[in-house]
Amino acid sequence: MSDRTIGYIVGSISSTSINRRLAKSLERLAPEGTTLVEIPIADLPFYSPDHDAAFPQVALDFKQAIADVDGVIIVTPEYSRSIPGVLKNALDWSVRPYGQASFSGKPTAVIGTSGGGIATAAAQQHLKAILSHMNAPTLGQPEGYVQSTPGLFSETGEVTDDSTAAFLVAYLEAFGALVERYATERVAAAA
Repeated sequence: MSDRTIGYIVGSISSTSINRRLAKSLERLAPEGTTLVEIPIADLPFYSPDHDAAFPQVALDFKQAIADVDGVIIVTPEYSRSIPGVLKNALDWSVRPYGQASFSGKPTAVIGTSGGGIATAAAQQHLKAILSHMNAPTLGQPEGYVQSTPGLFSETGEVTDDSTAAFLVAYLEAFGALVERYATERVAAAA
């Protein structure tokens, strides 16, 4: 697979999100032939089973955006030792209506940044448990716990630390290999 499109979901809707800056850095560092596109979640209403009979267009668009990419990177902050509610809401939309789970079989990776020494480790573990239930093949290694320092990521996605940039490139390459493996399995299954 030479050309691939990877969607990314930023688990924060904050206008000053350092995780959005991390996502922009991943976009900037993507290897040749790989395009990263955002899958927005800010406009999704709160999920309720009341919507199952008639999904709002924004939720249909969200599910279609996941279907249209070769893999998804979820860039999550950590709120109260877990994932933000807005991200959980998006994941709830992704599995409804019953039997139409968007992440089932979709290669997925998890990464996040915070100022703390363990970055977003607790949130990522919760998120990986949710993705496991959704049958999403999830990148195990390398784990993406990035400690953010002031100025590490610019607004436009520049990374000011060479070792962090090198790690992010290796992370994207490892995820690319996972995406490639699942694309090959899908092609073999279809033959």
